[in-house]
Amino acid sequence: MSACCQPPGPAREPVPSTVPGGGVHLLEQALVPAQTFAMGDAHGDGARLDGETPVHAVHLEAFSIDATPVTVADFARFVAATGYRTEAETFGYSAVFHLFFPGDPADILGRPARTPWWLGVRGADWAHPFGPGSTASEDHPAVHVSWHDAQAYCAWAGRRLPTEAEWECAARGGQAGLRYPWGDELDGVRCNIWQGTFPVHNTLEDGFGATAPVRSYEPNAYGLWQPVGNVWEWCADWFDAAYYARSPLENPAGPASGSARVLRGGSYLCHDSYCNRYRNAARSSNTPDSSMGNAGFRTVA
Repeated sequence: MSACCQPPGPAREPVPSTVPGGGVHLLEQALVPAQTFAMGDAHGDGARLDGETPVHAVHLEAFSIDATPVTVADFARFVAATGYRTEAETFGYSAVFHLFFPGDPADILGRPARTPWWLGVRGADWAHPFGPGSTASEDHPAVHVSWHDAQAYCAWAGRRLPTEAEWECAARGGQAGLRYPWGDELDGVRCNIWQGTFPVHNTLEDGFGATAPVRSYEPNAYGLWQPVGNVWEWCADWFDAAYYARSPLENPAGPASGSARVLRGGSYLCHDSYCNRYRNAARSSNTPDSSMGNAGFRTVA
């Protein structure tokens, strides 16, 4: 797990919510054709413990995937229809990056010793991304959404989370072996990442400090907006750094069990000095009950 990008997960059990099905999913779809592609890091960029190698062939059937992450407006429809309470709301707090917290210091419940730029903020959730008094923008990705919360949305909408292989295939857009959706060279104005000195100064060359609207920049060749940068995206798979060495060729779905779920794509907090994970092949993970201000999700069918 990348400490810059995700804080440690909460230690308490949430109160489960009942989510009926029958929701209407309105996001535009990108179609990914059936194909065999080379999955993994062909450039030697990844950290060994992230398990981005060996590069291996994967065959996937055709699928459709959300062109954007699920937005605040989409998530609000789900909540209005079901009364669902996210794990951040159940726990009473979530993780907020220190520069974005504008509120009462009394609402800071703690900060991890190894990653003090993360604050545990009382009242931070999908509708209040920076804590009490803040308001989420409807066209931004829904954040402070745990893996369990994303699963609940999928159950309501008749969708599912992408497998890690589906996510990488879609992010690559049919362009074999590239570091980024657009090529091998980093272009800081094509994705929302950290510029400047992490974690104290962001020069905002890409135009945004925290989340950007989901249709910022340009889509990739399959029509996906921001598969890298902006927010981490939950995948269906359990995480195992050794999985690629035994991954099957056909439609791999990840290990049978684990303690953390895969996250893909990096976020607005990623910087090459510390968290070079805004790449097609980059992997990260967190516990499925974790929520934070830089992670969301998109769905597939």
